[in-house]
Amino acid sequence: MRLLVTGAAGFIGSTYVRTVLEERPDDEIVVLDKLTYAGRRENLEEVADRIEFVEGAIEDRETVLEAMEGCDAVVNFAAESHVDRSISDQYAFVHTHVLGTSVLLDATRHHGVARYLQVSTDEVYGSIEEGSFTERSPLNPSSPYSATKAAGDLLVSAHVHTYGLEAVICRGSNNYGPRQYPEKLIPLCILNAMAGDHLPVYGDGRQVRNWLYVEDFARAIDLVLREGTPGEAYNVGGPDEEENIEVVRRILELTGRDESLIEHVTDRPGHDRRYSLSSDKVRALGWEPRVRFAEGLERTVEWYRDNEWWWGPIRSGEYREYYERHYGRSLG
Repeated sequence: MRLLVTGAAGFIGSTYVRTVLEERPDDEIVVLDKLTYAGRRENLEEVADRIEFVEGAIEDRETVLEAMEGCDAVVNFAAESHVDRSISDQYAFVHTHVLGTSVLLDATRHHGVARYLQVSTDEVYGSIEEGSFTERSPLNPSSPYSATKAAGDLLVSAHVHTYGLEAVICRGSNNYGPRQYPEKLIPLCILNAMAGDHLPVYGDGRQVRNWLYVEDFARAIDLVLREGTPGEAYNVGGPDEEENIEVVRRILELTGRDESLIEHVTDRPGHDRRYSLSSDKVRALGWEPRVRFAEGLERTVEWYRDNEWWWGPIRSGEYREYYERHYGRSLG
């Protein structure tokens, strides 16, 4: 297959590209990415000579049409992904998740591309106190990030029903692993712990997340792309649930730091309390998570410890300004 993979210079997208090229070496991949603050060519450095890279935005119709020419399938990872940033400035989220998805879908129909996959999130369902969300659960997003992601999902469903587009949706739980931009909980706390900085924890830290190692999600996405039923959504949940505060404590243990570095900060507005996905539907296709949370977190800490070349420039640039503005304190 020849795939157009959008947003593939980011954390999950780049993992997907490496996974496909490793497991399906005859596939061809065109990457379309506008290289925002979290999209980095370094994430694709290992496979740079095996992909075609197009710099551009999914909102740009002419760029999308040109990049999609001759492709058999589209996998859309392009997204603004940080909830906190959506609360302070939602415009980029609307632009990418709604307008950008619309442009991609229109171009997919224009070229007669056989398959389209929308990468989505468990956050479109909102919070759940007990049990797990299934694909039949109503969408109930609670942040500008999740609301715009839900809007993108609904556009995909509309194109399936109105135009007969062969599209599928893959909704993942909280991903973690190497190369994740350090505004997210796990890489932020790993790097802060390594530097001896405080680890900010929202509220009481008892929020529960369903943690999914990024390589497991990448494999699920590729399976759904090729084997999923057109018009269907597939939930992909991690094998373990953990409270945020326990995740932070594990990171401190793995980095040899003590809990005095934990700093409870004002909770995020509208913070969802618990996410949990049932993965029965994707498991029926043959998917199983391979990495339990304890092992995956250890791998992740080790990767950041060994790859300062990757994260060093981030902590000295825009990220530092964002961190100081958001948390009201400087990084060490």
